[in-house]
Amino acid sequence: MEQRQKSTSDCKQNRFRKAITALIAAFALLGSSMGYYAGTLPDHFYTEVNTPLELETVLPVTASTSIASSHTAQETTLRLFGLFPFKTVALTSVQRAELYPGGEPFGIRMLMAGVMVVSTGEISTDSGSCCPAEDAGIRVGDVIQSINGKSVHSNQDIQKAIAASEGSPVSVTLLRDHARYTFTVHPVFSRLHCRWQTGMWVRDSTAGIGTVTYYMAAENQSAYFAGLGHAVCDVDTGEQIPLASGEVAAVRITDVQAGQPGIPGELHGQFAGTADTGVLFSNTECGLFGSMHKLPPNKQAVELAFKQEVTTGEAMIYTTIEGESPAAYTIEIEEVHSADTGTRNMVIHITDPALLALTGGIVQGMSGSPILQNGRLIGAVTHVFVKDPTRGYAIFAENMYAQTTAQRIMETE
Repeated sequence: MEQRQKSTSDCKQNRFRKAITALIAAFALLGSSMGYYAGTLPDHFYTEVNTPLELETVLPVTASTSIASSHTAQETTLRLFGLFPFKTVALTSVQRAELYPGGEPFGIRMLMAGVMVVSTGEISTDSGSCCPAEDAGIRVGDVIQSINGKSVHSNQDIQKAIAASEGSPVSVTLLRDHARYTFTVHPVFSRLHCRWQTGMWVRDSTAGIGTVTYYMAAENQSAYFAGLGHAVCDVDTGEQIPLASGEVAAVRITDVQAGQPGIPGELHGQFAGTADTGVLFSNTECGLFGSMHKLPPNKQAVELAFKQEVTTGEAMIYTTIEGESPAAYTIEIEEVHSADTGTRNMVIHITDPALLALTGGIVQGMSGSPILQNGRLIGAVTHVFVKDPTRGYAIFAENMYAQTTAQRIMETE
């Protein structure tokens, strides 16, 4: 009898321990899930006017305030299973934008706001070799704005200022990481070139091609546009180019160098004429923005998707592989990184047999190609995976639209 009672007691204790263990595991899972969503969900959401915030998550997440006041940001609490609060976010209700998807190639000619240092080197003098620019603290990637208080806009401006110094120290003001610095540089006389030099080589302009993501109708049949989906950076330094002014030109795609693992492909094109077709306003992390003299014909507007509406699964990209007109191709959205505010918000996979046969996947020049899902503009192609050109990154269209500086519709409508 005592043995039987002891066995029954042991069974109860075992069940109790298992229940406690299961409860602890459940709380641990709940805590980890809340931590995961707190880290991966964004701090701010846009929603359409009079429309509740709905999130596509594996576990149900709801907002305590379902509808934001029109055009006014307010705070709302996100709750797991509608019960457990884990994050407070901003919620803004706006009129959903209608945009004209692009896909056309465009040429760019950019004049920098200053001149960028792209390399430095030793100068041979009668007393030995040295690099005055490096000795003064100037680095590759710095953007020189003025010398001795006079603005410089070209390599010729730099050469004239150094020559005029006749060896006297010059004051060089520059931008580095968005901060302004001034250095004193002591030019030396080059035995090889027989002139005063500082040992720095600079670039004042750049040109290339990209793809338009979307247009917005403006006055007199013109159009604002956004393209590329990432900043234009210097080819040597990798630094974002500060834009002083820029022109947009029509481009015709003439050839494609297909990509393969380890070797990125590229669209080859030529400027179609000498006349510009638009101007550039800004070069930002999220792409190029400007205006076109004319909105391309036969364009149909589509709605802008908010980032929380983007899901994994099939989508379409519009891009130009030949000539000047875009075509639609199928892709698969494999990952959505909803918390990201930069340019790598989605991982996409090219699945269209025709596009794969032509390009091998994503190639240089396709950056900015618009992506549509469920009839809405959700993003643009930005990067290719070098080891697998069939895959790459894409940016949310919402991120690009938020930086359309000509209208600022997200903040002011």
